[in-house]
Amino acid sequence: MKNKIRVTKTFLPPQDAYQSILSRAWDNNWITNRGVLVEELENNLKKYLGVSNLIATANGTLPIQIAIKALKLKGEIITTPFSYVATTSSIVLEGCTPVFVDIHPEFFTIDETKIEAAITHRTSAILATHVYGNPCNVKAIEKISKKHNLKVIYDAAHSFGVRYNGQSIFNFGDVSTCSFHATKIFHTGEGGALFCKEEYFNTMFYHHNFGHCGEEEYHGLGINAKMSEPQAAMGLALLPYLQLIFKQREIITNLYNAELENHEIQLMKIREGTNWNHSYYPVIFKTEAQLLKVKHALSEQDIYPRRYFFPSLNKLPYLENKSFPIAEKISTSVLCLPLYVGLKESEVKVITDIIKANV
Repeated sequence: MKNKIRVTKTFLPPQDAYQSILSRAWDNNWITNRGVLVEELENNLKKYLGVSNLIATANGTLPIQIAIKALKLKGEIITTPFSYVATTSSIVLEGCTPVFVDIHPEFFTIDETKIEAAITHRTSAILATHVYGNPCNVKAIEKISKKHNLKVIYDAAHSFGVRYNGQSIFNFGDVSTCSFHATKIFHTGEGGALFCKEEYFNTMFYHHNFGHCGEEEYHGLGINAKMSEPQAAMGLALLPYLQLIFKQREIITNLYNAELENHEIQLMKIREGTNWNHSYYPVIFKTEAQLLKVKHALSEQDIYPRRYFFPSLNKLPYLENKSFPIAEKISTSVLCLPLYVGLKESEVKVITDIIKANV
């Protein structure tokens, strides 16, 4: 049977390494409720990433919801229509109204020049996504937020390891969130993390643990967003391989670039000052019809890229449908190509040859 090439493939550390770390949880008879492995992972990640305030969570969506709740956001939250659905659904689930702003045609992040026009007396925050690990214009957004007294949350689900202007991308905004899903560069099987300014840390921490303040008292409202010990063990087992993972993903990205640059395909422009993590490899076709033709040709060879993100979030059935032409154009013509450790140069060549033959 021919091997299928999918858009991603979970990187797994040696099973014995994972089991060795997990055995410490068995020895302690402590599987959840912030055991030693979760605390060790948090400390190691703070050192690795260069951040001060980090809370490991059960998944990457809960931190967005916690941030909205803990910051007491009401009314309207300005956000992007080009992101994964969790960005918008979290706003709606927390009783706020998403107000979309179109995206930049080259960086694919929220167009900061259009934010102020969307601000009203009901606006409480900006929730922007670092798309495919490509940073938003954080300086411009910070300036706007200060001028209008708005909170800033960054959905940095794709941004593990990204540095912008010399520091971790997670250090920008009032709160940043990350996904540690199995498909991500760094993962804990399922999981995530919340990063925040010092002044918000205690509030965020209480919110992720039912609102507990000690065993018998409550600081306030909370939810169960705690990471488990088996999840943390996976993260700890993966940490020694990060250099390998980043390097191999960079090699594959460079192979794609060599084959696809100077062809009639748009590639994402990385914002200047970014040390990118090569989290995804999106290509933009001229039309949706061209994308579908390429996607079909690839599937005939058992190669399965992903339309990520599709559809544009302003098209969600539970929202009022307004037009955002750039986001809609990109969402209908973007295809993320396979990118993972172990993808062969010969396989990249097959993928790019099929693309070039069909555009």
